[in-house]
Amino acid sequence: MTQPSNHHALCVGEADTVLMLLDNGSLRPEATRRLRSLAAALQARMGEAVRPVSLLHSNKIDPGQLDGQPAEVLEGSLQRCIAARVRRIGVIPAFFGPSRAITDYLPERLDDWAARVPGARWAIAAPIVPPEAEGDDRIARILADHVRSLWRGAPEAAGGTVVVVDHGSPVEAVTAVRNRVAEQLARLLEGKAAEVVAASMERRPGPEYAFNEPLLASALERIARGGAGGRRRAAVTVAMMFLSPGRHAGPGGDVATICREAESACPALRVWTTPLVGEHPGLIEILVERCREVVAALEDGAAAEDVSAVGRRRGGG
Repeated sequence: MTQPSNHHALCVGEADTVLMLLDNGSLRPEATRRLRSLAAALQARMGEAVRPVSLLHSNKIDPGQLDGQPAEVLEGSLQRCIAARVRRIGVIPAFFGPSRAITDYLPERLDDWAARVPGARWAIAAPIVPPEAEGDDRIARILADHVRSLWRGAPEAAGGTVVVVDHGSPVEAVTAVRNRVAEQLARLLEGKAAEVVAASMERRPGPEYAFNEPLLASALERIARGGAGGRRRAAVTVAMMFLSPGRHAGPGGDVATICREAESACPALRVWTTPLVGEHPGLIEILVERCREVVAALEDGAAAEDVSAVGRRRGGG
């Protein structure tokens, strides 16, 4: 339940307020570099400082691989906020859907921080694709841009099957976001692709996580066997619904390995992969919108449901 709070006018440039662009974290330095690049672009658009912060993992990267600047993770960042007497924190999640990391874990950590700071207030913006915003097709348009660009450079891929792949999630609402994006992409590519399907890179075992199916490996096997309309040569474009080039989506990562193994198992199969969503300038437009939402929530003390279905605000008097 949202607690009442005293209203304080917000100037995000003040030392008692911090804005964070938060991702899940990775052991790969290129993922942290991408997060920093996005935070810098967001900061340039907002005219206010935006900290690139990871939930976990990234602080284990050798700073020597990050231009000598250690990656910042949430727990350390919150401790520094306490030491600096920060009283307002706004978080912009670099997550596509309502992952438990931002619906459960993050609010718990922010509540712990707020309990130690008199008059603290925090807010979390909606994820990149809010579950309730069914008409928002901006991520599908980014994927469509990437697919069309790839096809212009590789005409032999054009007209084949498009597989929208994400990591896979234990939260069905996150997978539903991915599936909706795939449906939107199918409409945007209508008449241009043999079919558009959604797939997960991986999933947890057990029937309760079957909503992640099909897995990318299974989808590629099915297409190679002629399930995509009996094409003699199966051309597949994997539309990468990933933000950063970490262990899964980076060069030589899990997705690339799955695609390479599928091609080896079926010489008639040819797979191309698109750039990542984090490489498209359209993503910044969405992040700017989320940043403005979270700043507004801190300014006016909006209740959680007024920020978004996932975004929250907590305040203390």
